[in-house]
Order: sequence, then structure tokens, then C-alpha cells
Amino acid sequence: QVQLVESGGGLVQAGGSLRLACAASGRTLSSYVMGWFRQAPDKEREFVAATSWGGGRTAYADSVKGRFTISRDNAKNMVYLQMNSLKPEDTAVYYCAADRNMRRDINYDYWGQGTQVTVSS
Repeated sequence: QVQLVESGGGLVQAGGSLRLACAASGRTLSSYVMGWFRQAPDKEREFVAATSWGGGRTAYADSVKGRFTISRDNAKNMVYLQMNSLKPEDTAVYYCAADRNMRRDINYDYWGQGTQVTVSS
């Protein structure tokens, strides 16, 4: 079992930045691909970014490419999402997830509870 807890969400103006963090417990993160997803009101949960277990391979949704950066620290069992140049359409609940495979669909094995990000115009 892997427990994931997100933090770092909040309210920010358009053009601003936030850094989300995901703390893992239960097992070491080094065996898992880590992903970030988001879900806006009345919308389906969507892929944002993922990083391979070693951090050498990353993937991003087109909508965040060039603005968001995913990173991980396996020694600290932490995963981060640096979000720059935020837009109102980035407003959503952001979820951290873990899986054995590098994937963009929502079928990850483990999920956190989410953290709210609100971007004002």
C-alpha cells in the first residue's frame, strides 16, 4: 500500500506560480511512476504530468507543457509539481497518483485526496 498526501494548493493570480508537493508513505516511491492529475468542476479528471521511477523520463499534457515541471526526490519520498504562468483554466483539484507503469490514463493504483488550486483572473 502507498499513501499519498498532497499539499501546496491555494489561491493565486493569473501569471503567478505555485509548487505542489506529494508526500508518500507506506512504501518507497522509487518503485513507482508518479503522476499528477487534475479535475475541474463538472469535468473529468485529466492527466497533467508523470515521471518515471528514476526521474529520467517525463510526460506532460499539451495544455501545461512549458509551464509546469514535475520532479521527484526518491530519498525523501516526495514528488513535486512546479506550476508557472498559471491561467484561470488551471483551476482544479490536483491529485497525486502512483502506478507501476508510465501512463496518461486515470487507472493509477494509488491516489491522494487532492489539493485545490484556484487561479483568479
